[in-house]
Amino acid sequence: MNGEPRKRISERALSVWRIYGMIGLAVSFAAFAAVIVLIIIFDGPKWIIPILILLFIGEGYLFLFFIPRLRWRRWRYEVREQEIEIQQGLFTVKRTLIPMIRVQHVDSKQGPLFKKYKLASVTISTAATVHEIPALNEEEAEELRYSISRLARVADDDV
Repeated sequence: MNGEPRKRISERALSVWRIYGMIGLAVSFAAFAAVIVLIIIFDGPKWIIPILILLFIGEGYLFLFFIPRLRWRRWRYEVREQEIEIQQGLFTVKRTLIPMIRVQHVDSKQGPLFKKYKLASVTISTAATVHEIPALNEEEAEELRYSISRLARVADDDV
Protein backbone atom coordinates (compact mmCIF):
# COMPACT_ATOMS: atom_id res chain seq x y z
CA MET A 1 0.00 0.00 0.00
CA ASN A 2 2.06 2.91 -1.25
CA GLY A 3 1.14 6.54 -0.92
CA GLU A 4 -0.60 8.32 1.86
CA PRO A 5 -4.05 7.46 3.17
CA ARG A 6 -6.84 8.87 1.00
CA LYS A 7 -9.54 9.99 3.43
CA ARG A 8 -9.46 13.45 5.02
CA ILE A 9 -11.09 14.78 8.14
CA SER A 10 -13.82 17.41 7.83
CA GLU A 11 -12.80 20.88 6.70
CA ARG A 12 -14.98 22.22 9.53
CA ALA A 13 -12.10 21.17 11.81
CA LEU A 14 -10.42 24.40 10.70
CA SER A 15 -13.13 26.46 12.40
CA VAL A 16 -12.83 24.50 15.65
CA TRP A 17 -9.03 24.70 15.67
CA ARG A 18 -9.21 28.44 14.96
CA ILE A 19 -11.54 28.89 17.95
CA TYR A 20 -9.03 27.02 20.12
CA GLY A 21 -6.34 29.28 18.63
CA MET A 22 -8.38 32.37 19.58
CA ILE A 23 -8.69 31.12 23.15
CA GLY A 24 -4.93 30.65 23.34
CA LEU A 25 -4.42 34.03 21.71
CA ALA A 26 -6.63 35.69 24.35
CA VAL A 27 -4.36 34.26 27.06
CA SER A 28 -1.29 35.49 25.17
CA PHE A 29 -2.88 38.90 24.74
CA ALA A 30 -3.36 39.18 28.49
CA ALA A 31 0.30 38.25 29.07
CA PHE A 32 1.60 40.64 26.39
CA ALA A 33 -0.64 43.44 27.68
CA ALA A 34 0.58 42.89 31.24
CA VAL A 35 4.21 43.09 30.13
CA ILE A 36 3.53 46.27 28.14
CA VAL A 37 1.74 47.86 31.12
CA LEU A 38 4.67 46.96 33.38
CA ILE A 39 7.14 48.46 30.89
CA ILE A 40 5.13 51.69 30.83
CA ILE A 41 4.61 51.85 34.63
CA PHE A 42 8.23 51.12 35.50
CA ASP A 43 9.62 53.21 32.65
CA GLY A 44 11.24 50.20 30.97
CA PRO A 45 12.78 50.19 27.51
CA LYS A 46 10.04 51.26 25.09
CA TRP A 47 11.65 49.53 22.11
CA ILE A 48 10.40 46.21 23.50
CA ILE A 49 6.74 47.21 22.96
CA PRO A 50 6.76 47.08 19.11
CA ILE A 51 8.61 43.76 19.27
CA LEU A 52 5.93 42.36 21.59
CA ILE A 53 3.20 43.62 19.26
CA LEU A 54 4.90 41.99 16.25
CA LEU A 55 5.30 38.74 18.19
CA PHE A 56 1.60 38.83 19.07
CA ILE A 57 0.62 39.39 15.42
CA GLY A 58 2.93 36.57 14.34
CA GLU A 59 1.47 34.25 16.95
CA GLY A 60 -2.03 35.17 15.77
CA TYR A 61 -1.17 34.32 12.17
CA LEU A 62 0.42 31.02 13.20
CA PHE A 63 -2.39 29.80 15.45
CA LEU A 64 -5.36 31.13 13.48
CA PHE A 65 -4.29 30.47 9.90
CA PHE A 66 -1.02 28.62 9.28
CA ILE A 67 -1.13 25.76 11.82
CA PRO A 68 -4.85 24.86 11.43
CA ARG A 69 -4.51 24.72 7.61
CA LEU A 70 -1.30 22.68 7.74
CA ARG A 71 -2.73 20.37 10.40
CA TRP A 72 -5.85 19.77 8.29
CA ARG A 73 -3.80 19.07 5.15
CA ARG A 74 -1.64 16.51 6.96
CA TRP A 75 -4.46 14.63 8.75
CA ARG A 76 -5.50 11.61 6.72
CA TYR A 77 -6.74 8.15 7.46
CA GLU A 78 -7.81 5.00 5.71
CA VAL A 79 -9.58 1.90 6.99
CA ARG A 80 -8.73 -1.30 5.19
CA GLU A 81 -9.81 -4.86 5.81
CA GLN A 82 -6.63 -5.78 7.71
CA GLU A 83 -5.49 -2.43 9.14
CA ILE A 84 -6.18 1.22 9.85
CA GLU A 85 -3.66 3.78 8.66
CA ILE A 86 -3.45 7.20 10.28
CA GLN A 87 -1.26 10.08 9.11
CA GLN A 88 -0.80 13.20 11.22
CA GLY A 89 1.70 15.88 12.15
CA LEU A 90 2.62 19.46 11.45
CA PHE A 91 6.28 19.53 10.48
CA THR A 92 7.09 15.88 11.17
CA VAL A 93 4.56 13.60 9.54
CA LYS A 94 3.78 10.46 11.54
CA ARG A 95 2.12 7.47 9.89
CA THR A 96 0.65 4.71 12.02
CA LEU A 97 -0.64 1.30 10.98
CA ILE A 98 -3.02 -0.38 13.42
CA PRO A 99 -3.65 -4.05 12.65
CA MET A 100 -7.37 -4.90 12.93
CA ILE A 101 -6.51 -7.88 15.08
CA ARG A 102 -5.11 -5.47 17.73
CA VAL A 103 -8.25 -3.32 17.96
CA GLN A 104 -9.97 -3.89 21.30
CA HIS A 105 -12.75 -1.32 21.08
CA VAL A 106 -13.81 1.78 19.17
CA ASP A 107 -15.50 4.87 20.63
CA SER A 108 -16.77 8.14 19.29
CA LYS A 109 -16.70 11.35 21.29
CA GLN A 110 -17.98 14.86 20.83
CA GLY A 111 -17.22 17.93 22.94
CA PRO A 112 -19.26 21.16 22.93
CA LEU A 113 -17.41 22.78 20.00
CA PHE A 114 -17.49 19.59 17.95
CA LYS A 115 -21.21 19.29 18.67
CA LYS A 116 -21.81 22.86 17.49
CA TYR A 117 -19.99 22.11 14.23
CA LYS A 118 -21.57 18.64 13.88
CA LEU A 119 -18.22 16.87 14.25
CA ALA A 120 -17.07 13.87 16.27
CA SER A 121 -13.82 12.02 16.90
CA VAL A 122 -13.30 8.28 16.71
CA THR A 123 -10.90 6.66 19.19
CA ILE A 124 -9.42 3.25 18.50
CA SER A 125 -8.11 1.39 21.54
CA THR A 126 -5.47 -1.32 21.41
CA ALA A 127 -3.76 -3.03 24.34
CA ALA A 128 -0.86 -0.58 24.04
CA THR A 129 -2.47 2.79 23.36
CA VAL A 130 -5.40 4.80 22.03
CA HIS A 131 -5.41 6.32 18.55
CA GLU A 132 -7.74 9.13 17.53
CA ILE A 133 -9.17 10.28 14.24
CA PRO A 134 -10.49 13.77 15.03
CA ALA A 135 -13.06 16.05 13.44
CA LEU A 136 -15.13 13.74 11.29
CA ASN A 137 -18.68 14.56 10.24
CA GLU A 138 -21.04 13.05 12.84
CA GLU A 139 -22.50 10.52 10.40
CA GLU A 140 -19.10 9.56 9.06
CA ALA A 141 -17.78 9.06 12.62
CA GLU A 142 -20.65 6.70 13.48
CA GLU A 143 -20.22 4.75 10.22
CA LEU A 144 -16.48 4.52 10.81
CA ARG A 145 -16.94 3.38 14.41
CA TYR A 146 -19.33 0.65 13.30
CA SER A 147 -17.17 -0.37 10.33
CA ILE A 148 -13.97 -0.68 12.40
CA SER A 149 -15.84 -2.60 15.08
CA ARG A 150 -17.22 -5.02 12.50
CA LEU A 151 -13.80 -5.49 10.82
CA ALA A 152 -12.11 -6.02 14.19
CA ARG A 153 -14.64 -8.74 15.06
CA VAL A 154 -14.01 -10.45 11.74
CA ALA A 155 -10.22 -10.24 12.30
CA ASP A 156 -10.71 -11.64 15.82
CA ASP A 157 -12.80 -14.52 14.46
CA ASP A 158 -10.06 -15.38 11.93
CA VAL A 159 -7.51 -16.02 14.68
